[in-house]
Amino acid sequence: MKAGFLEKLIERLGRIGPEEVQNYFLRLAQEKGFLETVFNAIHEGIIVTDSNGRVTYLNDAACKLFGLEASDAIGKRLDERVGGLDWRSLTQSGGPLSRDMEIFYPENRFINFYIVPLMIESRDSSGGVGDSARSESTIPATGKQVGHVMILRDITESRRTAQQTIESERLNALTLLAAGVAHEIGNPLNSLHIHLQLMERKAQELDRNEKAELQQSIDVARSEVRRLDSIVTQFLRAIRPSQPRLHSENVNAIVEEAVRFFTPEIQDRDMVGR
Repeated sequence: MKAGFLEKLIERLGRIGPEEVQNYFLRLAQEKGFLETVFNAIHEGIIVTDSNGRVTYLNDAACKLFGLEASDAIGKRLDERVGGLDWRSLTQSGGPLSRDMEIFYPENRFINFYIVPLMIESRDSSGGVGDSARSESTIPATGKQVGHVMILRDITESRRTAQQTIESERLNALTLLAAGVAHEIGNPLNSLHIHLQLMERKAQELDRNEKAELQQSIDVARSEVRRLDSIVTQFLRAIRPSQPRLHSENVNAIVEEAVRFFTPEIQDRDMVGR
């Protein structure tokens, strides 16, 4: 921010008439109104503070982000109007700073703010009136920090999109891992099925009672192997979703199958099924 125009105006106040002064201030008022209109039209929030952290200007977007009223915030310390804002730590670096912050009022949002010191350049004219004839390029410029400018951006949607992307990638990784495990489970199931066939052949050499009892256990084991294989198959299909195929089932048959599976445990506990 350059103060050359104001310095020139102050130096020439004694040599210009009231009308010219009025025109200068009218021009300043018009420029101020134009800049405020521009700042209120942009989506980013803008807050200007003095060297003590008091708000000197904020646009409509900043008011909306923090739920503030401009008339109420002007002249107040920013950290008093925005809860959880450590103004001292943000401004002690002396240079530009970018941070992300989560706010909960008036809405839960993620805000990125960029803070930069506000400097005013002035030229040392302490040499006297005669020195005004010197070229301005020979007068050293000095900078003075008069406050800070904070630029605010609502990054809530980008944060949510990034989080959804991470969750999606994590889910894809788990799905691939589960698919690999499901395929590995299928191998021992095939081995179990083969050994059940061998046991069934051996059972043919037993007498009728022992054969019937062993055959029942083999049938239950084979049924459970098929059920596990069906679960693995359905799981693999779930990874590649397809249209469900609905069909009717006999509830009594399902209950009888479940009871038959738990029959050894029921008998061991002397339980009676009805």
